[in-house]
Amino acid sequence: MNYSDTSFAQSTTAPFLSLEAVRKTYPGVVALDGFSMEVGPGEVIGLVGENGAGKSTLMKILGGVTRPDSGTVTVDGVAHDGLTVEASIGSGIAFVHQELNLFENLDVAANIFFGREPLKAGPLRLVDRVRLREMVAPLLKRVGANFSADTPVASLSLAQQQMVEIAKALSIRARLVILDEPTSSLPIAETEKLLDVIKGLRAEGISVIFISHRLHEVERVADRVVVLRDGMLAGTLPKSEINHDQMVKLMIGRMLKEREKAAEAGRAPGGVALSASAVRTTAYPDHPVSLELRRGEILGLAGLVGSGRTELARVLFGIDERLGGSVALDGKTLGVGSAADAVANGIFLVPEDRKLTGILLDLSIAQNISLPNLPAHAKRSLVSTGAEIATAEKQKKALGIKAPSVLTRTGTLSGGNQQKVVLAKWLAMNPKVMILDEPTRGIDIGAKAEIYGLMRSLADAGVAVLMISSDMEEVIGVSDRIAVMHEGQVSGILDRDDFSQENVLLLAVGKKPRLTQAAGGVQ
Repeated sequence: MNYSDTSFAQSTTAPFLSLEAVRKTYPGVVALDGFSMEVGPGEVIGLVGENGAGKSTLMKILGGVTRPDSGTVTVDGVAHDGLTVEASIGSGIAFVHQELNLFENLDVAANIFFGREPLKAGPLRLVDRVRLREMVAPLLKRVGANFSADTPVASLSLAQQQMVEIAKALSIRARLVILDEPTSSLPIAETEKLLDVIKGLRAEGISVIFISHRLHEVERVADRVVVLRDGMLAGTLPKSEINHDQMVKLMIGRMLKEREKAAEAGRAPGGVALSASAVRTTAYPDHPVSLELRRGEILGLAGLVGSGRTELARVLFGIDERLGGSVALDGKTLGVGSAADAVANGIFLVPEDRKLTGILLDLSIAQNISLPNLPAHAKRSLVSTGAEIATAEKQKKALGIKAPSVLTRTGTLSGGNQQKVVLAKWLAMNPKVMILDEPTRGIDIGAKAEIYGLMRSLADAGVAVLMISSDMEEVIGVSDRIAVMHEGQVSGILDRDDFSQENVLLLAVGKKPRLTQAAGGVQ
């Protein structure tokens, strides 16, 4: 295996695009350091690397937003010292960003040809809606869309909106489509549709750069993997050598321990810490849900988007009203009517959207960590900055939060470090039950491993951990048991011997799993 070879050996066709010795620096930071790569026609390249590895800077250079300090960008054999936005678009380079750029108040057709609409009626310059629909229809067919040009974008799912973005790229005759974390917020079924669209683009001879932290998806669709580490090319992997462990090794310079596989043999969980009995949520008022969470275990909560997992977590944490049923902690019934009640009883929630509801981006690390427990950091009713800093320093060291200081603004941290701050504010308060909703969404493989390690440490210390995740690999790799929800109810619970993607998916759609004879794991 030659990790330093950047040539596209699988094809004799000249590369459509190549970068040679590209370097870009910012004050105090080398974002790209002599980076080189090639993109062949109709090639799907998996671009992977930890947060801060240089992927974003590379994309800005390809999009003409940023000019490299040195090096060349060659398109169709013509070398440039950098592209402009116009030159990038003119070369057929199109982007589908993680944060979609669509107007939800317009329909699909208007979004795809926004600013380029066909006009009629001479000087009146009215949009020719008939011609517009005719132009959009074949584009939607190419991406396998099951909606029409007249459909309001606001009514589409995330996966469908990404199809609109890809159709928009095709409308400018894209030769290279760059997909930035396109599946990070997608459920399993919609992820499959998007991966099929990528295969369709390849079949049409359109190149794709697929950026993702979900390495099993990269393994499925990529013809070649290019790995960035610290702004440099860490290596490439041809199709035959693409696998999870090799990608991780190149990304972080070492092999990870087997992915925090749940409990070691022989270690049994403790008694029931938290139990929900016939709890009814506002999302599924007619479907009572019952669940038991044990001390010292990580219980994975899987299910399709809309199955009621987040709604259950919000009820357990007291954010949403419980319409019926009961919740007990260590055998004692709780009247959790608010988040303050949950916190007072040692039940904490790490929410799905950390930036919206987990942290305050404009506050410092120390302020975020002390916020849920200000009385413990106050003297004579005034918050002590020194006390805040002392607590934050302890958590920063314990969790490995990478930041110059605990006074650093939280919004400047990477996604993984922001997630650690969310965890830190609860860990400082000695949790009994920790509920984590999509704990590793949008963070890189190295930070994921650290989060998994923290979760395992919590369980080892006797904390009951409930982990909600749409990442099948994560659920199977981290959990001690897996509970699966379907239409607001727990459709089954799997013990480790019965962990498989097939069993989780069967339960997620309301069907019976295939269990080992000795198990009887579904409860």
